[in-house]
Amino acid sequence: MGVFRYQAIDSRRATVKGTVAADTPRQAREELRARGLRVRQLEPVRAGKPQHATVRMRRTRHAAAWAVTIHELTMLLDAGIPLLEALDTVVAQYRGGYRAALLEVRERVAAGAGLAEALRQRPDIFDRLSVNLVEVGEHTGELDRVLRQLAEFKQRQLHLKDQVLNALAYPLFLVVFGTAATVFLMTYVMPPLLENLEETLAQLPWPTRVVKACSDLLLEYGWLLALTAAMAVVGVGGLLRLPAVRRRFHRALLRLPGLGPLLLKQSLSRIALVLSSLLRSGMVLTQALELASGATRNLVLRDAIEACRRSVMEGKEVASALERAGVFPPMAIRIFSVGQETGRLEEMLDQLADDYQRQVATSSARFAALLEPVLIVALAIVVGFVLVATILPILEAGNVL
Repeated sequence: MGVFRYQAIDSRRATVKGTVAADTPRQAREELRARGLRVRQLEPVRAGKPQHATVRMRRTRHAAAWAVTIHELTMLLDAGIPLLEALDTVVAQYRGGYRAALLEVRERVAAGAGLAEALRQRPDIFDRLSVNLVEVGEHTGELDRVLRQLAEFKQRQLHLKDQVLNALAYPLFLVVFGTAATVFLMTYVMPPLLENLEETLAQLPWPTRVVKACSDLLLEYGWLLALTAAMAVVGVGGLLRLPAVRRRFHRALLRLPGLGPLLLKQSLSRIALVLSSLLRSGMVLTQALELASGATRNLVLRDAIEACRRSVMEGKEVASALERAGVFPPMAIRIFSVGQETGRLEEMLDQLADDYQRQVATSSARFAALLEPVLIVALAIVVGFVLVATILPILEAGNVL
């Protein structure tokens, strides 16, 4: 059974769009006619193999919806509803591309495939961690419990992300607004005003000359500056695609004063959450470490986690491998060491994740609180300088007259 994307006219002559599951296009049209829709366009949804950047973008866009879906599936399965009926209920609540992906999953499950196998067919929507956890739940016969743990993990992960983004939203707005306002003043407000003042005064005051030079630069070479900036962004992005360059960049980020420890704790919180969820679901440590390495984009941390996995496979301790990596704080190393010795690794990792999450939230809020007045003062200085550069020649022109 496939999924078809349609465009139709309803009984009120309004255009409606959506997706429908059917074996053939004819069956899909009959299904839509039974709903009172007149089909104008019908085409199959073909799941091609998306590029890596597209996969990451789609996963990010649908991350919140997938977290809610897992939570809803957990509630329905806990209530004793069969998986197929639970998927039908969940699918009915969504629209667009995400609904089409859920329909594909539903039809594959109806055809006899496991839920993990069905999810694995859409890597652009469902991440590898979710697929592996669901597979563990199916193999152990505890799918509802594993989904509950996965839902909790996803919600905590999104909560941490929202805390950081909310803390940085206002400073980012100030930067964008200040830059846009400055460019507008320099290119639209100042040129005609300065042209009139030049005709009146023999020499403009030095603040006015500085502003005029900046204005002339933007007017004459603004497109070149924009093009150069765009080429620089593309060039840096291309360089960062090289593993060696990206690895050095990630190591440099971790060494930045103030920001480095914050980024490290954010990544370690995510890694600890992943490991805790995987170990609690019954997965062995080596496989859990392999999946946990994908929880961070920092290549230095990924290399360290991979080194830990190899050490465990050789019968060595995780803590010693973490210490050799040279990037993990002593607290994290100690947690791994004590957790392995006492057999409470998942519990202690959970506590470590909570501790780091609180520290990241606090540090982000403190950083944003310090950054806001700095940006406001900087914006006030720029606008004040432009204002002074405008008022001085006007006052001098009044004296001349």
